[in-house]
Amino acid sequence: LSKQFSSTSSTTTVSTVTSRVTRNGDVVMKKNLLNHEDLAGDRGTIDDIFDETYQEKEGPKPPLQYVWRNIILMSLLHLGAILGLVLIPSAKIQTLAWAVLCFLVSALGITAGSHRLWSHRSYKATLPLRIFLTIANSVAFQNDIYEWVRDHRVHHKFSETDADPHNARRGFFFSHIGWLLVRKHPDVIEKGQKLDLSDMKADKVVMFQRRYYKPSVVLLCFTLPTVVPWYFWDESIIISFFIPAILRYTIGLNATWLVNSAAHMFGNRPYDQHINPRENPLVSLGALGEGFHNYHHTFPYDYSTSEFGWRFNLTTAFIDLMCLLGLASDRKKVSKEVILARKMRTGDGSHKSG
Repeated sequence: LSKQFSSTSSTTTVSTVTSRVTRNGDVVMKKNLLNHEDLAGDRGTIDDIFDETYQEKEGPKPPLQYVWRNIILMSLLHLGAILGLVLIPSAKIQTLAWAVLCFLVSALGITAGSHRLWSHRSYKATLPLRIFLTIANSVAFQNDIYEWVRDHRVHHKFSETDADPHNARRGFFFSHIGWLLVRKHPDVIEKGQKLDLSDMKADKVVMFQRRYYKPSVVLLCFTLPTVVPWYFWDESIIISFFIPAILRYTIGLNATWLVNSAAHMFGNRPYDQHINPRENPLVSLGALGEGFHNYHHTFPYDYSTSEFGWRFNLTTAFIDLMCLLGLASDRKKVSKEVILARKMRTGDGSHKSG
């Protein structure tokens, strides 16, 4: 494994690979793979790399066990979001702008925080940036960072198997929201318990949030977005609650869920046609750059989750800005040569027309 370091851009470029034959489900393919053990020395984890040795258990699948509390709460949340949509014409422009700002901050807490920083260790962040992303993560209310990272690493390591929390082979609804409405498959729990999460446990910011997660969510996801427009520009308390809090929160959830559902089903596969994840620009627009999913599952350690820089990728622009300000560093990036070689070897050929 050779890497190119640039002190001006604070970027590590992975530029060579090794070759071996791997098996993904029933498909045997030849892949040129990075030396993941070397790369792990920089990132601190290899648990986001697909595990080819996993075999689903034979026999009937366990019966679905519905979590009625979640079903009721999610139903009420989406009904509240519909009311928020109805109230938009009555809202002040400042309230709508505030709702958009809350959405962007919360989204970055997931995309730049839980996902690219903590799940994949694709760049490094200073303490002030980690604190900001932790606050933004609580605004998003999609489980605390520790739990989000655990589930996401399991998703990558056992993608589209029984051990994948939101296995897209179980259908669009399941991978979008259904996985939150039923008990986890036993393999998800078993494999999640075996992950090495020592890097998360060693991060005091992550563990502080985990300890105080519930009050942080009440304050940052619901109370603050509601109080600001009501207090500062005399917005109706009803509108303040149902648009910047409930509607914004619901849109943020569905934007993330579309990465698990739509980006695993609709789109092309220019990097690896043997895996489910797809390139979906529409999902990228809503999820701040997370829809380039065939690329991301092929190169999970790339901080940009795409080879196209800032295109449909506000999160990459944010991380680059943080590097410019000295708050982030050591962005992992796959070289153009490696990307092109992978396209030629395992892609579906769509890159030739795109």
